[in-house]
Amino acid sequence: MRILLTLLVAIALAACGTLAESARDALHPLALEGTRWGLVVMTMEGDELVAIRPDERFVPASNTKLFTTAAAFHRLGSMTSPDPSMGTSIRLKPREHGPPDLVLVGGGDAMLIDAEDCERDCLADLADTVAASGIKRINDLIGDDTLYPDQPWPMGWSWEDLATRSGAATSALTVNNNEIALVITPAAEAGQPASVTWREGDMVAEGYPRDVRNDIVTIASVKGVDAVFGVERLPDSPIVHVYGQVKVGAVQQTVPVAVTSPANAAAWRFRHLLQKRGVVVDGSVQTWRRPVQLTDDPELRKGASPPSPRKEGFEIARLLPSPLAEDVTFLMKQSQNLHAELLLRRLGLIEGGGSIEDGLAIVYKMLETAGADRAAWDFSDGSGMSVYNRVTPRMVANFLRWTSQQDWGEAFRATLPIGGVDGTLRRRFVATRLEGRIFAKTGTLTGVNALSGFMQTKSGKTLIFSAYANDRPSEADSSVAALDAALLELSETN
Repeated sequence: MRILLTLLVAIALAACGTLAESARDALHPLALEGTRWGLVVMTMEGDELVAIRPDERFVPASNTKLFTTAAAFHRLGSMTSPDPSMGTSIRLKPREHGPPDLVLVGGGDAMLIDAEDCERDCLADLADTVAASGIKRINDLIGDDTLYPDQPWPMGWSWEDLATRSGAATSALTVNNNEIALVITPAAEAGQPASVTWREGDMVAEGYPRDVRNDIVTIASVKGVDAVFGVERLPDSPIVHVYGQVKVGAVQQTVPVAVTSPANAAAWRFRHLLQKRGVVVDGSVQTWRRPVQLTDDPELRKGASPPSPRKEGFEIARLLPSPLAEDVTFLMKQSQNLHAELLLRRLGLIEGGGSIEDGLAIVYKMLETAGADRAAWDFSDGSGMSVYNRVTPRMVANFLRWTSQQDWGEAFRATLPIGGVDGTLRRRFVATRLEGRIFAKTGTLTGVNALSGFMQTKSGKTLIFSAYANDRPSEADSSVAALDAALLELSETN
C-alpha cells in the first residue's frame, strides 16, 4: 500500500510538471519575447497545479474589478432590491425674492439615462415632475455633485485616456455614462476636411461649453481601412482635438468622448428638458462640488466625522434606481470603468464619506478577512485603470477560492464574462473546449493582459486560475492568443 501511494504521488507530480511545462511553452512564443508572465492554477480544494512567478507583483488592469465587486457582495449583500438613497433627486431652494433655484442632486446612480427611448431611470421623468407640479419659472439650475468628494480621476490614470469612455470622470451626478459622441463624415472629394459634428441630441443645450479642433483630412485610401484617427483632450480642457485620415466614401464613424464636468453637463441637459416642457430658467447653470479634505482619508480622519454632502432646500422628487446587482453584472461583463469607480465610492459611504480612500478601506478589510498577504496587493482605484495597482497571481487565485466559499460566491461568479458567450469574452474561446466553460475577468492596459477566474476541464473538474502578461514590448504581438492557448492546454487535465 505504501509503495502504491508513493507511485500515485509520483504520477500526480509528473502530470503536474508536464502540465506546467505545456502552459509555460504556450506562454513563451518568440513573438512575445520580453513579456513577463505570471500564472497560478489550482483546484477548488486549493492544490496548486501550476505556479509560474506566483508571488511576483503584476499590474492587474481590470482584474481590479474582481475585488471591487466582491467587496460589494461582501458588505452590501445580494443588492437585488433598488436602493432609494442612490436615486437622482430634485430639490427646490426658495429665494427671498423671485423664483426659486432648482437643484439636481446626484445620488451616485450609474444607470441614469437621458434618451428618447429611455424606459426607466430617466432624467426626463424628473423634468416631467417639475412641469406637472406647476413650476413655471426658476432662477438658477444647479447640478449637485457633493455626495462624493471631487475626485474625478484616481491616482495613476494616464492623461491620454481621460478623453475616452475608458477614462470618463467619476461623478455622483452621472448621465449617459458621462460621455457624448462625435460623428466623423468624409468629404465628397479627397483633400477636403472631413465633417466632425456632435451626435444629434448629445449636447443639445445651447451654451454648453464644447469645442472641437478638427484635423481630419479626407483621402483616396487609408492603408486598406476606412479611417485612421486619434482623439485627445488636455486635462480640464473643453477642446477635443480630432486628427487623422478618413477614406472617401467611408461610412460615418461615431467616436465616444468623455465630458469634462459630468455634473455640469447633466445640469445643462436638464435645463434643455425643462425648457422643452415650458419651464423658464432665468438664471445660470451652476455646479456644486465638494472639495477633497484630509478627513476624506480614513487614515487621517483621527476620529473626526467624514465630510457630508450639501443639502439645501427641500426634496420634491426622487427617481428609484435599478437594483445595484444589475449594474454590478453590467460593469463586470462589459468591464465598465466608470461604473466600477462609482461602486467604489458607494462602498466608501459604508464607513466614511464616499471618497476613493474610504472605498479602498472597505476592499482592504475584505482582503484581510480573506487572509490575503498584505505584500501581495496594492490598489489605487476600483476599475483597474491605475498603473499603481499590483497583485500576485497566487493571491488572486486564493482570493477567488475564498469567494467560492462565501454565501454570495455563486452570485459573484455569475457576474463574470463567459468564454464565447458574453461580455468581454464573447469573441474568445469560440468553438473550443472552453466555450461556455470558462468564467473569468479580463484586463487590458498598454503592455498588459490579464485573465482570472474559473474554468472546467474536459473531465468536468473546476479549476481556479489567475494569469498575467506584463511588460509586453511595444513591437510584440498581442499576448491574448498565447494566454488563451495556455488555458486550453490546462483544460486538458483530468
